[in-house]
Amino acid sequence: MLLTTTMLIDEFKNAGFFAGQTVIIHTSMKAFGGYIVGAEQAVVNALMTVLTPEGTLVMPTHSSDNTDPATWFISPPPEDQWEIIRQEMPPYDPESTPTNRMGRINECFRNYRGVIRSSHPAFSFAAWGKHAQFVIENQALNNGVAEQSPIGRLYDLDAYVCLMGVGYARNTSLHLADYRANWNGKVREDNASAMMVNGQREWVTYYDDAVESGDFVQLGNDFETETDDVKISTIGNATVRMMRQRALVDYAVRWMEANRPSSLRQ
Repeated sequence: MLLTTTMLIDEFKNAGFFAGQTVIIHTSMKAFGGYIVGAEQAVVNALMTVLTPEGTLVMPTHSSDNTDPATWFISPPPEDQWEIIRQEMPPYDPESTPTNRMGRINECFRNYRGVIRSSHPAFSFAAWGKHAQFVIENQALNNGVAEQSPIGRLYDLDAYVCLMGVGYARNTSLHLADYRANWNGKVREDNASAMMVNGQREWVTYYDDAVESGDFVQLGNDFETETDDVKISTIGNATVRMMRQRALVDYAVRWMEANRPSSLRQ
């Protein structure tokens, strides 16, 4: 299987992308399979061509390794190394800090001319196009993927969400619903990152009020079963899901309030 930029442009249009659209994309390069001429650069080029500068392209560019090692669940270091990590972690720089576990397409995108990146030291987003500045500016340190965040601004814009080769477990917009929904068992999660404050590196603490994601896959499956709001197609071997973010978030709030038991976080 071979895909080129020209082929990808046609495939993206068929998947529901269009000129002037505002969309956040969660991607997996491996999911496409086969061979893409130009690899991740071809994917980004094709997306920008379809959306045009009148559209807005957003991707998560999280640097989750710049967090408190006490919160790490993947390859956690020995506890006697935690303080060293806190003291030596380079401070977040939106231009130079690489993404972590975001994939090749996201890392490629953040380096493109005209792409700007938000200020959160661990949970940043990058954006390009007409509404890029509005989407990424003034991201809150606390609850960084909730109301005062690029996810919240995308809701204001009635944007789209595209899951390209990944499932609902990677759908960051569901964290906005997680924050908005009234469900028992919410637990504040404290964290910290290295960042620049008034020209000096500091280890800064912050928190999130709701970060549950264990039921996102079931929630997404129910959303597809109970609504007609998801367009599903394939590009190469990748399953592509396109949906309006506002419809998803509103449904997810209702779903969480109806389905989450009080013991979910206990």
